[in-house]
Amino acid sequence: MPSVSPRADLESLPKYVPGRTIEGAVKLASNEVPGGALPSVARAIAEAAAGINRYPDTGSQALRERLARELDVPVERVAIGCGSVSLCQQTIQAVCAPGDEVIFGWRSFEAYPIVTQVANAVAVKVPITEGQELDLDAMLAAITDRTRVVFVCNPNNPTGTAVRRAELERFMAAVPEHVLIVLDEAYKEFVTDPEVPDGVEYTHTRSNVMVLRTFSKAYGLAGLRVGYAVAPEPIADALRQVYVAFSVNMLAQVAALASLDAADELLARCRDIVVERGRVREALLEAGYRVPDTQANFVWLPLGDQAIPFAEHALDRKLVVRPFDGDGVRVTIGTREENDLFLAAARDFRR
Repeated sequence: MPSVSPRADLESLPKYVPGRTIEGAVKLASNEVPGGALPSVARAIAEAAAGINRYPDTGSQALRERLARELDVPVERVAIGCGSVSLCQQTIQAVCAPGDEVIFGWRSFEAYPIVTQVANAVAVKVPITEGQELDLDAMLAAITDRTRVVFVCNPNNPTGTAVRRAELERFMAAVPEHVLIVLDEAYKEFVTDPEVPDGVEYTHTRSNVMVLRTFSKAYGLAGLRVGYAVAPEPIADALRQVYVAFSVNMLAQVAALASLDAADELLARCRDIVVERGRVREALLEAGYRVPDTQANFVWLPLGDQAIPFAEHALDRKLVVRPFDGDGVRVTIGTREENDLFLAAARDFRR
């Protein structure tokens, strides 16, 4: 009697490779922020823990209402998900039929091809430029009648480069109305270039634009998994339809609300990271590395076939960085002391 087997195409499914955690090593591989939860957020989580025998609000209504006020958008256009990566998959499930196409730059967020294939859609990878930036002209040229979603990761992960206002607006104006433009702004809080726009402003005027954001990065809640989307109302409704019930747990919802209450304090920590980001990039440039301008909380070294040797060299020095074989290495900005250890390792590698 034949046994039950999984989908045949899962054999070819790309594997998501998380940043490694090694005891005793400095982890600069996962774009986490240094420092733990703020005391006020930790207290809110501890108080909420007494109620974990109850199911969370599956609609995350309090969080949706708070975000709607903060962003000045109707609450009907806000959807919550288990991190922005979950919302990526929900988007494809909600918009794409089997065989429809999803376009994104490459290299970009490595979950895009995974969630696309899981949802039975077709991934269309568009190479980034020599300057390590998204090639919006090439992405536009890749659109066909089968295209349903285009991801624009801004700033782009793992390169840190950002699309600026004029270029983005030209792109959006040329994208057909049947194609959903997803502005993935997971690193929005680290952006300092005034020419990099706030994607939410476009959701007020364009019916095919949605924005993804997360509490995992700047807000330091990577371990609790909560993100949100601002989308046209029909898309936001569809995101909620395909949402796995109760997947954003009670502690995540409470922590997100408490983090919004402490936003000024948290964003001050982001400014400290931005200062370190500039210092690290300048030191790498002085050491002879090519490092594109970054608007995220990491730097990108386009090392090509030296990516794996560089990561192994760093690991020998108890530093965990994130290599992408054949492309480059992404290094999260940590504390000043952690960054100094990394810079010393980088200089040693050049020698």
